[in-house]
Amino acid sequence: MHTRPSLRRNQNARTRTTARLTAALVAAAALLVSACSPGSSSTSAGGAADAVLAALPRATPSALSSYYTQELHWRSCGVAGFQCATIKVPLDYAKPGSGDVRLAVARKKATGKGRPLGSLLVNPGGPGGSAVAYLQQYAGVGYPAEVRARYDMVAVDPRGVGRSEPIECLDGREMDAFTETDLTPDNQRERDALAAADRKFDESCGAHSARLLRHVSTVEAARDMDIVRAVLGDPKLNYLGASYGTFLGATYAGLFPDRVGRMVLDGAMDPSLDSLKLNLGQTAGFETAFQAFAKDCVQHSDCPLGGRGTTPAQVGDHLQAFFRKLDAHSIPTGDADGRKLGESLATTGVIAAMYDQSTWEQLREALTSAMKKNDGAGLLALSDTYYERDANGHYSNLMMANAAVNCLDLPSAFTGPDQVEKELPAFEKASPVFGAVLAWSSLNCAYWPVKATGKPHRIQAEGAAPIVVVGTTRDPATPYRWAQSLAHQLSSGHLLTYVGDGHTAYGRGSTCIDTAINDYLLRGTPPSEGKRCS
Repeated sequence: MHTRPSLRRNQNARTRTTARLTAALVAAAALLVSACSPGSSSTSAGGAADAVLAALPRATPSALSSYYTQELHWRSCGVAGFQCATIKVPLDYAKPGSGDVRLAVARKKATGKGRPLGSLLVNPGGPGGSAVAYLQQYAGVGYPAEVRARYDMVAVDPRGVGRSEPIECLDGREMDAFTETDLTPDNQRERDALAAADRKFDESCGAHSARLLRHVSTVEAARDMDIVRAVLGDPKLNYLGASYGTFLGATYAGLFPDRVGRMVLDGAMDPSLDSLKLNLGQTAGFETAFQAFAKDCVQHSDCPLGGRGTTPAQVGDHLQAFFRKLDAHSIPTGDADGRKLGESLATTGVIAAMYDQSTWEQLREALTSAMKKNDGAGLLALSDTYYERDANGHYSNLMMANAAVNCLDLPSAFTGPDQVEKELPAFEKASPVFGAVLAWSSLNCAYWPVKATGKPHRIQAEGAAPIVVVGTTRDPATPYRWAQSLAHQLSSGHLLTYVGDGHTAYGRGSTCIDTAINDYLLRGTPPSEGKRCS
């Protein structure tokens, strides 16, 4: 599913405003790994939720020693203040001699004169978000100055992502067609077309990325991070992960609890849930976010969905009516490639704006243009931000890596259209506005060419240092109860609550949240039990 809006990757998260929206979007689309993955065990013969991720042996296997002792050769990245390097990790940890994967690493050295605190590894989520791009465009310049002064800010693109041997599937024109696929099929012909689009995408990934496709699990990415930690010379891993990055970080803690330093997991995933429950939970999360947007929208004179006194349910009805019109007749956008705005791209654009309340004004303007002026350019721009499509029609590999990780980490929520049809009422109950779209989006792993290696499990990380888990009460992509669950699972988890809107909390305007996290990162003091911020 998940942390990237569930849309299409549901199975299985510039200007400062644009950078924040992009960071929030990248922070979104996760799925989980399992008791069947290396390093997992089961505490009972019961369901998947009884499985617990087991720690790996403390001693480094001799077959991996060359990876742990390699040297990094830093060079200029072409971005002022940043250095880049390449690190080798084994393709298959079960067979270290079967080949390597080369990972892109970037850093910005600590800028202050105080006692250095080592490296702070950051990950924006996805899965599929480029941590290197996130570091260079946001974290390395936008994180609090006092944090950047004491830490070397470091990022590594996980295997298959960004600059680390990226998963490849469809080309730009094919992705355009894929993103325009009707996600609310009304008849058998449209259902067949949707299934065919998912099948083409999945088979294309298998054809273009066969070597790596079996080895992009979150467990493997977490093991890669331990090699990065060692090569950087850090005895412990200091880490800040958002959205899917919380699952990656928690997995690291479960595998290497004695090597956890200061760890912040912001916008937390719940690894104990299967993909269907994750998708339903996220669908409800988007409905919660939409309700907040609807209440805000009608307070503004430019809201095209209603005025003061219009209820959130009525706002939703008006938006759905607009979507139905687009389903029948797309509208022009002025796009250089001739793309028009149909229901799917419009829905993606609306969902994209749910991640960050600072974009709600932009969404109102885009909806006004589309609904009253027959101009879909604004919603198309929001959709393109979500899909990371540039003006030249090139897509980053975010969506491709997202599917590859998600489909390996958990079995598909559905094996075919008939199962989607059966669960539609539950999704539509969770979200009258987005339920159908998100249900059909959950079909994307059904035709994946590689069998999933993961299953749901809990992560306890017994013996780990304090881990701060951050949850936002009206988070659209990672519902607050997921943060509560993860904090409870972790033996050293500390829940920090942000009472507010948007996806993730750190660096989004709450002085209370930022102060609590900064104090923890700089002094090692976790927030007090039950701390809540607004």
